[in-house]
This record gives sequence, structure tokens and C-alpha cells, in this order.
Amino acid sequence: MVKKATVIKNKTGLHARPASDFVQAASKFESKIKIRRVDDEDEEADAKSIIFLLSLGLCQGEEVEIIAKGEDEQEAVDTLIALIDSGFGETEE
Repeated sequence: MVKKATVIKNKTGLHARPASDFVQAASKFESKIKIRRVDDEDEEADAKSIIFLLSLGLCQGEEVEIIAKGEDEQEAVDTLIALIDSGFGETEE
């Protein structure tokens, strides 16, 4: 199992478009992947489900953790952390 934390940088958080991008990226991996707020271990979402991801209501400035388990777990975590760190291509205002 591999896990790593980062902070949501884009102003609108993980709303529909970035959540869709995140789920598409996660779905390319064989590993089971979860995302959760760092300060809330009880609520996590399947990173391959847009419904569950949106239900977390992740906003700018929140610290999240990506947890992956499987053959490509390291690549999955690195890719998804990089995607979040990129701000999903949204420009700062």
C-alpha cells in the first residue's frame, strides 16, 4: 500500500470538471485507489467513482490523502498527486 498527502490548490476545489479528470486518471490504474481528507479517516471515497468523489465536497486548501493498493500503486499515487498539484489546469485569479 502506498499513500501520500497533498493540498487542493484550485480555487473551485474538486467540482465536476476536475473530479471527472481525477476519476478518468484513476481509472487507468489496476490498483484500488481511495481519497480522503487527512483529518477525517472515517470518510473516504473510491477514486474511480465520480459520485463518491463529489460527495466528499473537497474545497481549496483542504489536505487530502491518496491511498492505493495493487500492482501499480506507486505510479497511481504519483500521477494523482501530480494532477491535484497541477490545479487541474485552472488558472489562479
